[in-house]
Amino acid sequence: MSDRITVGQLYAGPITPNMLQRPKTGEASAIPEKPFAKVLEDNLLKLSNHAAKRLEQRGIELKTEQMEQIGSALDKAAAKGAKESLILMQDMAFIVNVKNRTVVTAMDSESMKNNVFTQIDSAVIIS
Repeated sequence: MSDRITVGQLYAGPITPNMLQRPKTGEASAIPEKPFAKVLEDNLLKLSNHAAKRLEQRGIELKTEQMEQIGSALDKAAAKGAKESLILMQDMAFIVNVKNRTVVTAMDSESMKNNVFTQIDSAVIIS
């Protein structure tokens, strides 16, 4: 059992010099990495252009804590298989595309009065 095993015996394909070299410390890897800001944006809540305009028109300012609450509500809606969700929070309402984690539109209490919400399949109430 003292037979020597060579690289060619372990790997049946052609061996190139690059395969035998390890990357040096500090050398960039071949796998492109996403910038931290992009990863953060992908995991948080996005606003559509329409929603951004409505927030501005209606004087709605969302704090970080509120954005996190909406994100948490989105996670719950996604776990139940929701696609388009109405999220009610305090005196505000948001229609959100769950898959894209994007707020489609936003309303304040005045805009919600006598309004009918269509094209939603779920609702989440944040207390």
